[in-house]
Amino acid sequence: MKILVIEDNKSVCQMIEMFFAKEGIQGEFVHDGLLGYNRIKTGNWDATIVDWMLPGMDGVTICRKVREEKINVPIIMLTAKDSESDQVLGLEMGADDYVTKPFSPLTLMARIKAVTRRFQTQSPKEQDGIVHTDHFQVNKTTREVVVDGQPVTNLTPKEFDLLFFMVEHPRQVFSREQLLERVWGYQFYGDERTVDVHIKRLRKKVETSAQPFFHTVWGVGYKFDDTAKAD
Repeated sequence: MKILVIEDNKSVCQMIEMFFAKEGIQGEFVHDGLLGYNRIKTGNWDATIVDWMLPGMDGVTICRKVREEKINVPIIMLTAKDSESDQVLGLEMGADDYVTKPFSPLTLMARIKAVTRRFQTQSPKEQDGIVHTDHFQVNKTTREVVVDGQPVTNLTPKEFDLLFFMVEHPRQVFSREQLLERVWGYQFYGDERTVDVHIKRLRKKVETSAQPFFHTVWGVGYKFDDTAKAD
């Protein structure tokens, strides 16, 4: 499990980091809200833990912006505010759960497990090797692709692999290097333009001008989102 922690209290970070190490969790710690928000957009996280009060950008704003951009990641808010109105505000802005300071690592871990479990049931699911989204049905076993009820039969093996990976991770942004590592299966040391070529081919084969699916995130990479409409 890979978790991003946006928290400016370094003592709290050290406590969480020690517990993550015991649980085998890969944690990344950022102490500034704006930097943390940018890491949410550029990383592939199983969950994000966000403090309410942060320099650069507060946690409520981070939640709101993440949800406005439809980034698919569970968010747990850490807060010293224990009033009901504050908790409701955090949840309304997009947090999936909250933990009130001070807290025990066991409580935090229980909340992490709960939100990731709930989140998985809400995300596109692979059942018998088939992933469904609003427009796609992709069968990993038979390597069949159906878009809006129409079969797509002209994909190369690597185009299918790239499509399946991105459909499994909707609205998550991946760099070219990440896609090469996750789809091609190795750490790439050469020309990353092969990803651009494959994305371009997929766009021609499955998209229309009115319904884009593969979106360029300038300066970062690509994401799949079949809920967005063309501008």
